[in-house]
Amino acid sequence: MKIRFSQACFAALLLLIPAALQAHPTPDIPVRTHFQGNGAATVSVEVDPRCLDADPNLAPSLKAAGFQSLTDAERSKLREEAAALVSRCVEFFLEPVGRIQPELAFEFTAKGGTPISPEEEAVVLTGKWNTTLASGLTGWRIRSTPASKLSVVFQNVIRGESHPRMAVLFPGESSFVLSLEGLTSGSSTGIPENAVSPVPTAGDGWSAFLSFLRQGFVHVLPEGADHILFVLGLFLLSRNWRPLVAQVTMFTLAHSVTLACATLGWIHAPAAVIEPIIAASIVAIAVENIFHPKYTPWRLVLVFGFGLVHGLGFASALGNYHLTQGALAAGLLGFNAGVESAQLAVIGLALLATVWLRKPELYRRWIVIPGSLAIAAAGGWWTFERLFLA
Repeated sequence: MKIRFSQACFAALLLLIPAALQAHPTPDIPVRTHFQGNGAATVSVEVDPRCLDADPNLAPSLKAAGFQSLTDAERSKLREEAAALVSRCVEFFLEPVGRIQPELAFEFTAKGGTPISPEEEAVVLTGKWNTTLASGLTGWRIRSTPASKLSVVFQNVIRGESHPRMAVLFPGESSFVLSLEGLTSGSSTGIPENAVSPVPTAGDGWSAFLSFLRQGFVHVLPEGADHILFVLGLFLLSRNWRPLVAQVTMFTLAHSVTLACATLGWIHAPAAVIEPIIAASIVAIAVENIFHPKYTPWRLVLVFGFGLVHGLGFASALGNYHLTQGALAAGLLGFNAGVESAQLAVIGLALLATVWLRKPELYRRWIVIPGSLAIAAAGGWWTFERLFLA
């Protein structure tokens, strides 16, 4: 029975090879609300056109050149589909009124609602609703519907200052209730014009940590097929704990450095450069498993270098959240902890999947060689696709 279970795990891991052909993790739906005071508020919802595809993982991003080639009818259809998607995936609530339906007007923008530039890597649909909050309203929250297959991000800006608390909502989850005290029209307890957003609290940091812990885990397992295959490539070199721990530690240190630096805005590299290198790193690790089966210090240098690039890939997911200074440290720590947890889960599954094959020569013949060849083939195709077909 033990052997059957291990073989089942191994078969499940093999299914990850075709999954490596997915383009990117599924995008989130950011919901950002700007409160100007005196009741003025703007709800902004961002929809990546990939979310409108039957399989967002396989759908390519809409770039500036592709957007320019769209007809008026095609653009209008995308606006209608974006509005319908938000209606299905997100519910909006004003307390004590209950559920409301914002009248979102969608336009094409770059991420963050900025104008589209000719070299734009991703064009999105941004829906906005300008409203006035009547006196008597006490709270604002949203919900990611159970029918949704997408995560929803809840963020708020008060008089130009981002609120320190935010939430990443998985399907079926509701956000915290943001107090509207002092933000409604005619409020007798209005916030002074020179006031800033609420002071960060320990609860805000813990909320950000938990949200990004889950987000980091999901970004790798199951959505990050490229990172999964890279970790499997590290595992295939040797099941001995010392080489395995050394490689994983070096990879962790490297991607932690670039993840932090890129999220803080200290370094930047376009996805068009980073994504093909990540794919090529999978090929390099797998090929070395085949032709250089012995663990050497050179392996650690290679892993560290590729880890720096993978960190930039992780940062592309974390950088879209516009975290405040108060939430940044907790978000970075949580996201990184989630990524590491997912990597350890992949290694644990790989160990379970191969524990039944104890003889080193048979393990190399039946697992290492065919597994590395499959990983190299997936990474090679992916490199070609990202360089020439993206």
